[in-house]
Amino acid sequence: MGEMGTVKQRAAPTQDVQALLDRLRGIVGPQAVLTDAEALEPHLTEWRGLYRGAATALVEPGTTAEAAEVVAACAAARVAMVPQGGNTGLVGGAIAQARAGHPEIILGARRLNRIRDVDAANYTMTVEAGCVLADLQAAAEEANRLFPLSLGAEGTCQIGGNISSNAGGINVLRYGNARDLVLGLEVVLPDGRVYDALRGLRKDNTGYDLKQLFIGAEGTLGFVTAAVCKLYPRPGSVATAMLAVADPAAAIELHSRARDELGGALAAFELIGRLPLQLVLDHIPGTREPLDRAHDWYVLLELAPAGADAQDQLEHFLARRHGAGEIGDAMLAHSGAQRDALWRLRHSISEAEKHGGAGIKHDVSVPVSRVAEFIGAASAAALAVAPDARVVAFGHLGDGNIHFNLQQPPGMDRAAFLDRWEVVSRVVHTTAHEFGGSFSAEHGVGAMKRDELARLRGGVEYELMRTLKQTLDPHGLMNPGKLFPVAD
Repeated sequence: MGEMGTVKQRAAPTQDVQALLDRLRGIVGPQAVLTDAEALEPHLTEWRGLYRGAATALVEPGTTAEAAEVVAACAAARVAMVPQGGNTGLVGGAIAQARAGHPEIILGARRLNRIRDVDAANYTMTVEAGCVLADLQAAAEEANRLFPLSLGAEGTCQIGGNISSNAGGINVLRYGNARDLVLGLEVVLPDGRVYDALRGLRKDNTGYDLKQLFIGAEGTLGFVTAAVCKLYPRPGSVATAMLAVADPAAAIELHSRARDELGGALAAFELIGRLPLQLVLDHIPGTREPLDRAHDWYVLLELAPAGADAQDQLEHFLARRHGAGEIGDAMLAHSGAQRDALWRLRHSISEAEKHGGAGIKHDVSVPVSRVAEFIGAASAAALAVAPDARVVAFGHLGDGNIHFNLQQPPGMDRAAFLDRWEVVSRVVHTTAHEFGGSFSAEHGVGAMKRDELARLRGGVEYELMRTLKQTLDPHGLMNPGKLFPVAD
């Protein structure tokens, strides 16, 4: 390890990298080693366009055995590897950033796309890393089961990336993050050995729970190739509503009421400010105002009990809360189409922000009880260094995860606004930290927030993470520059 948490990446030996590519073609086949610039292009740019990388090749193993051979060959040649799934990340975590003299190979999971087993009686499914999340949801449904991980990119993102980034999404309130949905894991280590712990056990008290090292590690400790994931009973019914609340403090109180009165049937509880909703209405075709008039704050909640009475339960809850003056206008979805329309408003916010101008974005979490205080304090702190910016606040109130973003002021130069990213992010992250929160709730650290990891999670915690990295990846070859800086 170098100073300030840097990881020393060993340079590739002087032998021609072409020899390595020939070796990789022999392992996975010529069609699975892509070097053409046009073919590489989609894998070098992140969805928001903030990161543009460089790579020698994209290599797509089709089996765990092939993946192990590929990693072993790259390790022997001292060539770095960047695991990549659906490339839907937001912090530069899956983008190769090859430097002069330090080639990088992208390890693509696309061909690792088999569902190996669905064990309905054990409520598990064993799946490979390249499976698209929406396909896993559909496979679980075919078995009359539920795989509850759900997020906006579920039609594109892959389960290996979800696991490596400990993805969250809309159902964390009831089912937890990706970390809580994994029972077993298969990982190719940085030297090519395979850690095989594909066990579908809910009780296994045999020492360290090693799989947890790789969940949320963002590919810095190994290449996830397969997992045993938990399944759940499908809900007997679903009810969804959008309603107006006075402010975030009222939303917190409503959340407490919902938890008390609806218990485990409460599946999602989302907070949406007026500006993010307005951006959706302005820029996403086919959307419309959900309530009779505009409001400053909204809650989107969903109920999914075991029985068939979700609609009745939610109607009675909303009637009680309206009678107590705790909510204003409300819309209860009466069809699948209406439910989809409400969730489309929520899921379209990130896309609408792109159309609405440049944005400085933050994925933070604080205790649920302090969300309202945080929004107020973070707004004041951010606007002090970025006057006239527009606060776009929304997120998963039920688990304290707020996407606190600053939108470019009308008429301001885009580049000039984005030049404020570092100073704005620093005050927002510091505010979250002061409220007992995290500067990264569900997006990860990647390249974007690695300095914040050292600043806000320093001391023993940071040293332990560095020690793990050095122990498992002593040559610094697995996803270099993510989580920790790289020393030349």
